[in-house]
Amino acid sequence: MGSIDWSSIWQFFTYDPSQPLLFNSARFFIFFLVAYGFFLLLRKRTFARTAYLFLFSVYFYYLSSGVYFWLLLLSTVVNFGLGHLLEIREEPWRRKLWMTVSVLFNLGILAYFKYTNFFIDTANQLTGNAWDFQRIFLPVGISFYTFQVLSYTIDIYRRKIQSLSAGLESWQAGGRALIDFAFFVSFFPQLVAGPIVRAADFLPQIRQPLSLSREQMGQAFLLIIGGLFKKAVISDYISVNFVDRVFDNPGLYSGLENLLASYGYAIQIYCDFSGYSDMAIGLALLMGFQLPENFRTPYQSDSIQGFWRRWHISLSSWLRDYLYISLGGNRKGSFRTYINLMITMLLGGLWHGASWVFVIWGGLHGMALAIDRFLSNKKGWWQKTIVRIGGVWLLVLFIIQAVLYWRWSGDQIDVYTYQQMSGANRNLFFIWLGSMLLALLGDYFLRALSGKDGQRWSRSISVLLVFHFVCLCWIFFRSGAAANTLSPTEITYAMLGQIGSGLNWELAGEIVRGYSAVVGLIALGFLLHFLPRKWDLGVERLFVRMPSVAQAFVLFLVIWIVIQTASAEVVPFIYFQF
Repeated sequence: MGSIDWSSIWQFFTYDPSQPLLFNSARFFIFFLVAYGFFLLLRKRTFARTAYLFLFSVYFYYLSSGVYFWLLLLSTVVNFGLGHLLEIREEPWRRKLWMTVSVLFNLGILAYFKYTNFFIDTANQLTGNAWDFQRIFLPVGISFYTFQVLSYTIDIYRRKIQSLSAGLESWQAGGRALIDFAFFVSFFPQLVAGPIVRAADFLPQIRQPLSLSREQMGQAFLLIIGGLFKKAVISDYISVNFVDRVFDNPGLYSGLENLLASYGYAIQIYCDFSGYSDMAIGLALLMGFQLPENFRTPYQSDSIQGFWRRWHISLSSWLRDYLYISLGGNRKGSFRTYINLMITMLLGGLWHGASWVFVIWGGLHGMALAIDRFLSNKKGWWQKTIVRIGGVWLLVLFIIQAVLYWRWSGDQIDVYTYQQMSGANRNLFFIWLGSMLLALLGDYFLRALSGKDGQRWSRSISVLLVFHFVCLCWIFFRSGAAANTLSPTEITYAMLGQIGSGLNWELAGEIVRGYSAVVGLIALGFLLHFLPRKWDLGVERLFVRMPSVAQAFVLFLVIWIVIQTASAEVVPFIYFQF
């Protein structure tokens, strides 16, 4: 018999920077099956199961982020204490003081780990200095759990919830309350990439008797299966085999390939992030906990406001409730409302990554939200979704032309490139004009023929225009990825330049044949995304009615297929870098 390889066994149970623990890995499912077995034994003992899940969550975070689990524990203890001080203090100035401490502590830690190098690089570019700083490791999920603990202290400050320490009369009770809070912060399904859970929604579930009906188990299995399929089959394949290659050096690919890559990234990031959210919600449901819905077919939106009600719902609602409303919301007049929207989205963009392209991404969405809101407040045909998204695109085309002129006048591009890109922008203008006329005339004739409110036609075109605006913004977003060879600015200019310099449709057949699997999976992703809601509900009802053994078999079959078809290295989730 061969000797036991103890080093491999030790490596399996310890953190490996090159292979952090991910949901879409066989290693995670082995850990989860063992952990779930112990959880079932403790499920009826409230404190025991809470303490156990807290310890397992910290261990999970250690396997995902290494020694930085101490930062998670520090944040937990400090915010629990601040929540207690906010609860017991009655004087307004003291409560404001402790709330300020909470904001400075949490955002200070986030700023140090996430933005120090960004600020130094920016200062170097502006001043011409060469200040150096040790590259700081970004702990996984720090942006998510920072927002989560902030929601706890802010809600206590606003008297929306009570601190977990309220009314406790012994140190033992205080210790149990601290464990409850630590479990809320560290709960492993949503810890590293959301959904961002509110204390008011999750804390009441901790002490309640946990129950898992047959229907809920079926829903959990279906969420995990669907999430795995979206992430490991659709997102990972098109990422590794096409999207990453094009974004790594857009100049090596044709304009049509760059356009396909932008569509590919749109479905990649949706399948990646919504797949993670589905798995997180499903895993939590298996343990009797309800996590909030995070995606609701966002590319079916016919307005920018609608998109943000459907995309990363837990983040957009957090920004609305804790940032936009804190800035004044819509309570201080129309002008301040639009300024507050822009500030919220600029900071939301910076939350996603330490790069100016994320700020531009947030700024474009902030501008679009402001225009959308401004026009929706008008009367008559201004409220039509096609007019609102049409106004957004008209401003985008103006900005593109202004940037082209600025780069040409500054000798950053030559006359030929300027004329070529301006011609492409002019063609986009005519496409915009044709879309508007087609939508408005279609509505008119539909209403005249059917006698009904004819906005169904224009809404369909609005969905297309909203989707393409989102895809344009995704180019800025994707160019900020940490693993890129070129700088974010170089990638953005190159990709927009390749798409704008001309699309040779004669290459379409060759591209489809050369990337048949990629094109097929992109098409499958969009097909699944645009299926009617009633079809999704029908599949869910059918799956839930299956015997539990059959459901488990389908789940393990999908896991096996994912393991067999996966690339050599497990592909991390996109939002792990945030």
